[in-house]
Amino acid sequence: MSDTTQAMATRIDGKAAAEALRARIATEAARLTARHGTIAGLAVVLVGEDPASQVYVRNKAAATRAAGLASFEHRLPATTTEAELLALVASLNRDPDIDGILVQLPLPAGISAAAVTAAIDPAKDVDGFHPVNAGRLWGDGGGLVPCTPQGCMILLRGARDRLAGANAVVLGRSQIVGKPMAALLLGADCTVTVAHSRSRDLPALCRSADILVAAVGRPEMVRGDWIRPGATVIDVGINRVATADGRSRLVGDVAYAEAATVAGAITPVPGGVGPMTIACLLRNTLIAAARRRGWSEPDL
Repeated sequence: MSDTTQAMATRIDGKAAAEALRARIATEAARLTARHGTIAGLAVVLVGEDPASQVYVRNKAAATRAAGLASFEHRLPATTTEAELLALVASLNRDPDIDGILVQLPLPAGISAAAVTAAIDPAKDVDGFHPVNAGRLWGDGGGLVPCTPQGCMILLRGARDRLAGANAVVLGRSQIVGKPMAALLLGADCTVTVAHSRSRDLPALCRSADILVAAVGRPEMVRGDWIRPGATVIDVGINRVATADGRSRLVGDVAYAEAATVAGAITPVPGGVGPMTIACLLRNTLIAAARRRGWSEPDL
């Protein structure tokens, strides 16, 4: 009788990878501070009282301090005008103690996120969303890279011996994840397909992938039979769904239990891509500090 037991996919531990990256950042931050006598600084701006945003900002500030970087928080009321926010961004651009600027999204109605993003000095744009940094990502490089796609690439390099030549499918075309993810995979010599809501036969497209990155924001949309056997699956989705007992739980864009019986390696939700985002924000801050101040760039 043949053994038909299906091996489970390797679980890609984003929490452990993020902790390792944050430890390297702390070591490099201490080294640069000792050498130059200056602490790299990150300014985080929160407008309004959105509960989730408050948690994110608090966590980012704590992580920044834990890594040995200086944290500057600016909390503005929901009544703040776009002109007032742009004036704050301009002052942070001029501040020599600030190496990175992050304006927490979403912003209240009446404030253009695009206008605010474009106002940030590209050299301090640690989110990597400024049009200049987006252009550099698709061009010759040298800009600051969006944190979540950057974290995905670190996890992929840890999970696979080789990226060059792999067929990669990115499910989602957002400016924050999908498009920069495609650019990074192209830069790693993958053959890249960007799939989205108008793509034909999404299951077949996904099954063609050696690497599948799901970033659509739809709970467990990607089923197990969408996965190519042995593929590496990076699940960027974080969705809260109700449970039968009236509570809720976090799930990704991939049906993990199904996919884990087919994939070769897969990120869980939570504990996969999420922890890497803040770690890569700190990475960008230290890199931005080195570039702005003429220091040797840390190898992170």
